[in-house]
Amino acid sequence: MKRLIAALMIFALPASALDLSAMTEDERAAFGAAVRSYLMENPQVLVEAIGELEARQVAEAARSDQELASTHAEGLFQDGASWIGGNPEGGTQMAMFIDYRCGVCRQFNAEVLDAVEEDGDIRLVMKEFPILGPESEMASRFAVAVLQASGDEAYLAAHNALMEMRGQVSDESLRQIAERIGVDADDIMNRMQTESVTAVLRANRELADAMAIQGTPTFVIGDQMLRGMPRDGLGPTIAAVRADG
Repeated sequence: MKRLIAALMIFALPASALDLSAMTEDERAAFGAAVRSYLMENPQVLVEAIGELEARQVAEAARSDQELASTHAEGLFQDGASWIGGNPEGGTQMAMFIDYRCGVCRQFNAEVLDAVEEDGDIRLVMKEFPILGPESEMASRFAVAVLQASGDEAYLAAHNALMEMRGQVSDESLRQIAERIGVDADDIMNRMQTESVTAVLRANRELADAMAIQGTPTFVIGDQMLRGMPRDGLGPTIAAVRADG
């Protein structure tokens, strides 16, 4: 019984109610021994406590992400420089941070675009976020340059080509993509290093830094942030976000 009471004191009482400093050395030793003995005999209590702690940490992280998404909503959804896909007038706003060399981004690109089109009420904002080296940077610059020079349809064609690309990103491979999608290769290659393209990538990186986004893909759906591809698929996840909203 004494062991049970000791354990309950740890898990049920607030820290301020348990003043170990008021105990004598012998009392602290006895208290510690009683708690240890109880936990050894009832390890499920510790498992439950750890589970509760993890659940609280997850909930706190979700609240923090929600605050970040709300704070940076304008930068996420109304920057005036990113490609807009899906339904431009859609009731559900979704931003997606991508890297063209990210294996998960590449694997699920078609699924994401299909889910957006099938839904019909999603306004998708694409955020180039090159974090995997020089080839990522080149690919992102190419995509942004195509958008600025040739518009939305050309961007989508370039985006898909980059996601499907299996070889190295190089001047030659990017020129081949430009020719295949029907844009001026020389113009695009020259535009890639301009300040207008650099400014887009800089703004995306600053936004990601402010929101503690360190990996791709990262989704922001309304005020909910998803760090990685949802396990249950994008469609069900969007439905769940709407239900929570």
